[in-house]
Amino acid sequence: MIPAWNLQGTIPPVRPGVAGTDPDRSPYKVPLHAFVDRMASSLERVSIAEGLLQFRRQIHGLGITHGFQWLDGSFLEHVEVTEGRAPQDVDVVTLFFEVPAGETEATLAAKNPRLFDHALVKRAYKVDSYWDVLGMPMSAVTIQRVSYWYSMWSHRRDGVWKGFVQVDLDPMQDPFAAQAIAASKAVLGDAL
Repeated sequence: MIPAWNLQGTIPPVRPGVAGTDPDRSPYKVPLHAFVDRMASSLERVSIAEGLLQFRRQIHGLGITHGFQWLDGSFLEHVEVTEGRAPQDVDVVTLFFEVPAGETEATLAAKNPRLFDHALVKRAYKVDSYWDVLGMPMSAVTIQRVSYWYSMWSHRRDGVWKGFVQVDLDPMQDPFAAQAIAASKAVLGDAL
């Protein structure tokens, strides 16, 4: 599902063993539980995964259930080895979500303004959150926004290429992710 970290401690932008032009590349589309199962490998990572689920619960509470999120940042890197530290959060951009019928971006923000407060979300959920309602039909602006996020997230700050993950906003995925978190906690608890 998600390729192993490479020697640079990143997920490769193109799946190893496939041609460089193969479409099997980042963003890797995976079920939320597979993402959690792969990345929640320490107590710090479990805490971040729990925050992500709490953040998603708030999004779902607004009626936002269709679309997807791109996940990135140090949470998807092997920073424990490359930088000698645990990740502090997960970067999330909520893209291509459908604004529920009868709502606008402004009415959604008014219903839960805390959810759109970047600093508060980062503190409360360990989620470095960004929103981008791209909408349909495709337009030059839409293409430019997707290109922006892809170019921002396909490289580390030092220029190393990296991959990232895409998960669906479907709330039916969250209980399975919660089970994966519980399984990780059990394994980590046994190791202590």
